[in-house]
Amino acid sequence: MLGSTHGTLTTDSRRARAIACGEQRPGPAVHDRVDDLDVSGRPLYADVPDLTRFFRPESVAVIGASDTEGRPNTGITRQLLAWAERVGARVHPVHPTRPSVFGIPCAASVTELPPGQIDLAVLLVADPLPVIEQLAEAKVKFAVAFASGFAETGRAGAEAQERLADAVRRSGLRLLGPNTNLNAFERFRDDLTGPAIALITQSGHQGRPVYALQELGIRLSHWAPTGNEADLETADFISYFAEQPEVGAIAAYVEGLKDGRAFLLAADRAARRKVPVVAVKVGRTETGARTAASHTGKLTGADDVVDAAMRQYGVVRVDGLDELQDTASLLARARAPLADGVAVYSISGGTGAHAADLAAAAGLRLPRLSEARQTELHQWIPEYLSVANPVDNGGHPVGDWRGRKIIDALLADPSVGVLICPVTGPFPPLSDKLVQDLVDAAEETDKLVCVVWGSPVGTEAAYRDVLLGSSRVATFRTVGNCLTAVRAWLDHHRFVSDYRSPFDEAPRTPSPSFRKAEALMRPGQQLSEHAAKQLLRSYGIRVPREQLVTSAAAAVRAAAQVGYPVVMKASGAQIAHKTELGLVKIGLTSASQVRDAYRELTDIARYEGVPLDGILVCQMVEQGVEMVVGATHDDLFGPTVTVGLGGVLVEVLHDAAIRVPPFGEDQARAMLTELRGRTLLDGVRGRPPADLDALVEVVLRVQRMALELSDHIAELDINPLMVLPRGQGAVALDALVVCR
Repeated sequence: MLGSTHGTLTTDSRRARAIACGEQRPGPAVHDRVDDLDVSGRPLYADVPDLTRFFRPESVAVIGASDTEGRPNTGITRQLLAWAERVGARVHPVHPTRPSVFGIPCAASVTELPPGQIDLAVLLVADPLPVIEQLAEAKVKFAVAFASGFAETGRAGAEAQERLADAVRRSGLRLLGPNTNLNAFERFRDDLTGPAIALITQSGHQGRPVYALQELGIRLSHWAPTGNEADLETADFISYFAEQPEVGAIAAYVEGLKDGRAFLLAADRAARRKVPVVAVKVGRTETGARTAASHTGKLTGADDVVDAAMRQYGVVRVDGLDELQDTASLLARARAPLADGVAVYSISGGTGAHAADLAAAAGLRLPRLSEARQTELHQWIPEYLSVANPVDNGGHPVGDWRGRKIIDALLADPSVGVLICPVTGPFPPLSDKLVQDLVDAAEETDKLVCVVWGSPVGTEAAYRDVLLGSSRVATFRTVGNCLTAVRAWLDHHRFVSDYRSPFDEAPRTPSPSFRKAEALMRPGQQLSEHAAKQLLRSYGIRVPREQLVTSAAAAVRAAAQVGYPVVMKASGAQIAHKTELGLVKIGLTSASQVRDAYRELTDIARYEGVPLDGILVCQMVEQGVEMVVGATHDDLFGPTVTVGLGGVLVEVLHDAAIRVPPFGEDQARAMLTELRGRTLLDGVRGRPPADLDALVEVVLRVQRMALELSDHIAELDINPLMVLPRGQGAVALDALVVCR
């Protein structure tokens, strides 16, 4: 965590802090314009590195080249020579004792390379650090370090990697690795057409299934094996690939993100350009070692934040490499949907019903076909079979034209945008005729046609020759992967159709509330409830009428002014959860009850050894839905905002949604739709609907606080926030603030 600071940060100090935290890289990527930073000092813009000469260099230096059989460097040199020939690059071998390598004249050192003429240097040396300065003097643009033994090995390796990263930053060149491999220099098929998948992996082997898609006719354009990411990282490649016209989708296998803000800026760039990003991000079960005082902190695990950040910027997160293959393939190649309805067509009622159940569970919409459409289908399908959707044909017609008529009729329905046909196993000639009709129909429609070929064999001619030979049919091997991909395809196009970058509207200068809030901060301490509510009030968040008192007589006077019934609560900087300690009394209706409550609260505090700054006498607010809204600090992304069901059971229910600032009103409203208990806000069992507008407004105000006070606040928790009936607002009944 960063230490707390006093006073307003200047632009220079914010930029220096961002660089120190790895949020910005010094040099060309750091801008001098003030509006490049948000109010928290984080960048709002990232340059796209021009990696053209990395993937398509004109000249390549191989440092440590070898042609001695049996040596590892010899095999690598041979592969690099073959790759350089394919991309039209000239190779410059470098070795201190060899006059030539594979017949090519060899330079004795990097200093003998022609200055300014080497695009890419491949370092086949155990310690790349001494070579970096020499490459800088030769004005080499890019370097790749295969060497291992860095951050993946522990503390000493991490320190060695930091020294390497420092040298790279000073050099001006860009480095891939260390601890990377030869995946960037694979042979990509050049006989395939259509939009391509660009691949990013932190573990090279995990990219093999996507690379193998070329054997199924799916084009692959780039592979970036990022390794330990001492310099070039996943975000750099997402930004670059999103700009490439041949890239239809970006597939990524991510083990750890280097820079949360850089990743969001890259995902934002892809979303602006409508380029889908599909990612496997390992670490779902790691909840982090956070020790949090607030409910918000306990609700926000590390992976929860990653998941929310990806969803917020349209990154499709999948679990398995098979899902990565299928989802990226569909998103790269399928056209935009004309409708979101899914029709299931099968040769078996059981198959259709099963697939329909799974589709509905996956969140897909299966519209009931109109009576007119069903009547049309019954011209070719027996009356006793259901054609409402799913459509059971009882056995696809083999000997005549009826099968194609059925498929065309389904695709002609305006409510249908996707046709899914599960073929549980080969049954020639029926299955062969079925897939041929589907392929032929797909060639004449702009709607998506998906076939699930369920045979475990996969050598059948209908599959190998007909389905895989079609660029218009999306073919899957499992129903689950098909539905996951279709859902992602529909969600992606829905997301990008009205996407507006939150970075364009992010606050760049502090609000007038900032000065008031800054004066309330107590570095390294927790604020009392009274001070925390003053902080909320300074940002326009409504709190109950209340007074802080230090005597029973003053409590009685305060209750009369606040108005009965009242709530009385102990207020002190060291009190996190008052209810558990018995430090809250509710529903007090008389002066005698107030006097007794004052004495009881102070006695409990004295017994528990809890210092008080007084007793709060508060207006009692009863009618509404109890919510929690808070902010906490994530080590990767910085400030995060959480909203969920509140009250004393908040940690039991664990029903919360998270966003990473900046975000707009649309995302604040989307957070509410993600809650399992969302219907409580709509009104249940005769209760009136809650004031959603007021709740959204509180979420946005908390976001502003999280951004402006990111150097000051470690955790902020409003629980409960009582959301009153529609039109009546929302009131923060309790608040907890922990200062950084």
